[in-house]
Amino acid sequence: MRVIPLASESLGVRSLAVFVDAGGRKILIDPGVALGPKRYGLPPAKVEIETLHRMRRKLQGYAGKADVVTISHYHYDHHTPFFEGLYESSSEEYAREIYEGKLLFIKHPRENINFSQKKRAWAFLKKAEPIAKKVEFADGRSFDLGGVTLEFSPAVPHGSEGSKLGFVVMTLIDDGFRLIHASDIQLLNRKAVEWIIEKVPDLLITGGPPTYLGKRAEGSWEAGIKNLNEIIRETNAEVVLDHHIVRDKRYPKFFDELEKSPKTFAGFLNVEDRPLEAYRRELHGRERGEEVEVPFKLR
Repeated sequence: MRVIPLASESLGVRSLAVFVDAGGRKILIDPGVALGPKRYGLPPAKVEIETLHRMRRKLQGYAGKADVVTISHYHYDHHTPFFEGLYESSSEEYAREIYEGKLLFIKHPRENINFSQKKRAWAFLKKAEPIAKKVEFADGRSFDLGGVTLEFSPAVPHGSEGSKLGFVVMTLIDDGFRLIHASDIQLLNRKAVEWIIEKVPDLLITGGPPTYLGKRAEGSWEAGIKNLNEIIRETNAEVVLDHHIVRDKRYPKFFDELEKSPKTFAGFLNVEDRPLEAYRRELHGRERGEEVEVPFKLR
């Protein structure tokens, strides 16, 4: 199995997109790239917008190689919508290139879903279903792709139990090597943790808790550490950890508290972490000509 992380917070955007080549199947997971419209009360800095466009082109290139696309839920950093949106760098033509002719395995658009995502799912399917090779509602199902098993978890909370953000599905790809992509579970609910442990992955790609939200995420740091350490002990999986946790400047300290050191997407690719959103204030200061330091190169 060849695993290529494509876009994430450590690479400068909101995303958890991954390309996997397993047994000749080319699988694109969660093909969405976005920016936080407001952080510290500020819109994205110029370098964030430039990075968004670059990551969109990268995603587009790998979509051209894929024959399978999976979507864990309908937030715009996890699927590409069929419209031009604020900081989404998307359009109907661009979205067609992602989905046309593909086998689509997607979060159920009507079951275990909140109102906001149900509306987005309806808008997505209206455009995607006519152009896709086939659409399968994936929740809790397993598919044989000819030497490669694609299995999906039941719908689990997007974060803590009772989350108002709805539900997501996790993806297991097995060609003899077992990869789990655990999108937006935030390591905060038992159902997700228990499913991961039951499946015993060799590699776990997941997003950490949204500790950058401060009081709104109170207790999430401790819960995330506890739950990920349990997964590490029970499965001995290698861990790639990114997404919400990397919006917090303190994420290296979170990594240090784990029993097995994870990698970010950038670390997995052997490039420098560039958590642009976490340093948006500093990036705006640099745009104004201020001498502000950031712990990564700007390019």
